[in-house]
Amino acid sequence: MNRLVLVLCFMMSVCSAKAQNFSTHQVKQGETIESISKRYYVTPFDIYKLNPDAKKGLKPNTILIIPISAANKPKVTVSKELQGFKEHKTKKKETLYSLAQAYNVEEEDIKKYNKFLYANPLRKGDRLQIPVFKITEVVEKVEATKQYTVKAKEGKWRIAYKFGITIEELEALNPDLEGGLKVGQIINVPNLEASEQNVVDDTYSYYKVLPKEGFYRLKLKLGLEQAELERLNPGLEESGLKSGMILKIPFSDAVSPLVEGEAKPVNLLDSLFTVTEKHLVLMLPFRANRVDFDSISDIERSIRKDPYLNASLEFYSGVLSAVDSLKKMGVSLKLDVYDTQNQVSEVSKILRGHDFDNIDAVIGPLTPNCFDKVASELKLLNVPVVSPIGTNVKLYDNVFQSRPSDDLLKRKVVNFVKTDSTSHIVIISDSNNTNVANELKREFPRASQVKSRKNKETGKDEFFVTRGDIEAALKPGKNLVFLETQKEGFASNVTSILASLIRGEDKEHQQEAIDVVLFTTKINAAFEGDQVNNTHLSKLQFHFASVAKEYNENDTNSFVTSYIKTNNISPNKRAVKGFDLTMDVVLRLLAFDDLYLSVNKAPLTEYVENKFAYKKKLFGGYYNDTVYLVKYNDLTIVEVEP
Repeated sequence: MNRLVLVLCFMMSVCSAKAQNFSTHQVKQGETIESISKRYYVTPFDIYKLNPDAKKGLKPNTILIIPISAANKPKVTVSKELQGFKEHKTKKKETLYSLAQAYNVEEEDIKKYNKFLYANPLRKGDRLQIPVFKITEVVEKVEATKQYTVKAKEGKWRIAYKFGITIEELEALNPDLEGGLKVGQIINVPNLEASEQNVVDDTYSYYKVLPKEGFYRLKLKLGLEQAELERLNPGLEESGLKSGMILKIPFSDAVSPLVEGEAKPVNLLDSLFTVTEKHLVLMLPFRANRVDFDSISDIERSIRKDPYLNASLEFYSGVLSAVDSLKKMGVSLKLDVYDTQNQVSEVSKILRGHDFDNIDAVIGPLTPNCFDKVASELKLLNVPVVSPIGTNVKLYDNVFQSRPSDDLLKRKVVNFVKTDSTSHIVIISDSNNTNVANELKREFPRASQVKSRKNKETGKDEFFVTRGDIEAALKPGKNLVFLETQKEGFASNVTSILASLIRGEDKEHQQEAIDVVLFTTKINAAFEGDQVNNTHLSKLQFHFASVAKEYNENDTNSFVTSYIKTNNISPNKRAVKGFDLTMDVVLRLLAFDDLYLSVNKAPLTEYVENKFAYKKKLFGGYYNDTVYLVKYNDLTIVEVEP
């Protein structure tokens, strides 16, 4: 019976095909359903109807069946070129119409070259000059792709959504597109008219479909029915879900925003420079009034004892290296350095005693109270004030917070894990990190949780788990494990167990492979102590977000080389931050003459260890919105490729 139904369906499809004209199309690299449908003047639905497998994606050289109808034929332009004439003697009963049909010309063409016919009817015996034309039909060719210039703050997902393709399809259109996009870069996109392009509406959220995600899984994750998704995304009903597709959804704080992390850093050295002198102010808590200058040993002791002095000197050493590098480049730069003594009263004295009207930017102070005093006072003069290390500062309109927030670090890790829709998630935490663990559980509802064991009598956290606790939470295949703790002993306990549970497939003993990748939302000293084995961290490919990457000592770096030569020591992170931040501030001023203007014109800059991508709060100043994702690899820490 089923066989008869199939035969009947086949016969009906054949009959239907006979009633309609069809063509075939061989898919070329980079073509999309939208560009093909436009070329043949049909809708994507028409193509999907005859080629249901196309919903899974297009591959080069695939043959598609294309419906062709008179209403949807491409525009054809006909040109006629006069080649000569044929002489014709009119016979009885011949008319202009019959002659036009016989010679495949228009009646008007015959009249044009036999002008007496405009005034007289055609008679038997008339000798006519019949024009002979060379007919050329020009079919309007619609290119599948066109070139597009990347605009400021446009990343891959925005452009993919705009032209109705997946990120993977955009990359296929641009095989030489390595890394991210750069403002002004020319790329290939589907040839769609402006009216056919999607517009990104910032009052909505946008979601990238992950591999193997269907409407059911999206309902669990987003709380949206299939019909609602199809209503918000025209064409989704015909195309179905595809990995890498960008979906428009109602705005939700629970949905991680798509990050334009693909943007390429702008090299400000390539920009046109202003030649005017730039005037910077640096404010640091040296607290020189507390230093005993009687001897070298007394000075060294003061540096060791005073954390503010130590931090200031390290940061200042990097600033001086930047100033030296800039002056070697021919930059005219004036730098005023003030000791805040970490006292608001001293800051007030500095502000009263000096003219800040013509200052291009202020870097510092380091501590929140002193920084807020400077920023609030200089706000009236619109002088940019850059915070070197803090995140708990007030974002006045003139404030640039150069250190990314802890929340951004957390989001970086969570968003990265969310790109893997197939692996099992495990959350391991101690009692001090219950809130973080609960946040992660809300992000990953299907995750397994393991909590540190408590003393049965006292109820106090004992900061350990057993092998059985973790083994029960893992599943065959790939496991992505969050470890949230500030306790070195607990970190050592968990990482050693996890490393021991990684295994390959053992068919003889019917054991499936188990792989583990370790994450934390906030790196801290617990993971860097002597109790934690770095070999275990490398085996677990330990991932975490960081405000800075580590420079490679094997790479040739002019800053590092110069710093070692001057200071007889390798630069630490504070020194590198001093160098990177000073270079960024000065180069932005040189390239755009204004730190505020540089935000849009240089969306992302990167130096030795730090990168800067400032965004403005709706009511407030600017914050650095970019961090690194790094991992342990063969006992070294390397950046995870975006």
